[in-house]
Amino acid sequence: MSELLAAVADFLREEAMPALEQSHPGLAFQMRVAANALAILEREARLGPAADAREHQRLAKLLGRAGSLDDLNRELARQLRAGQRDERDAALMAHLDATIADKIAIANPKWR
Repeated sequence: MSELLAAVADFLREEAMPALEQSHPGLAFQMRVAANALAILEREARLGPAADAREHQRLAKLLGRAGSLDDLNRELARQLRAGQRDERDAALMAHLDATIADKIAIANPKWR
């Protein structure tokens, strides 16, 4: 799946956009947006499962219990809202840093 998404994004970037730049700049911009969206989907398909597994493992260790990724994230959010965890919790901050880094690698790998 990721190969197909990458191929379509490459086609849009390398073939379609250059052909439209002069004659239809507005359409070329929309093509760029579409190519970027496809690139995000490609990275999500390729990198997302491993990132989710790492997040799940960190959350289970942080919270000391099993559960689905969604359940563990809900529990962490509940603890944060209740004031049971905050930025002084080094394990929490390490988890958040790693999770954010994985999500940025998918959404915009040039950011860092």
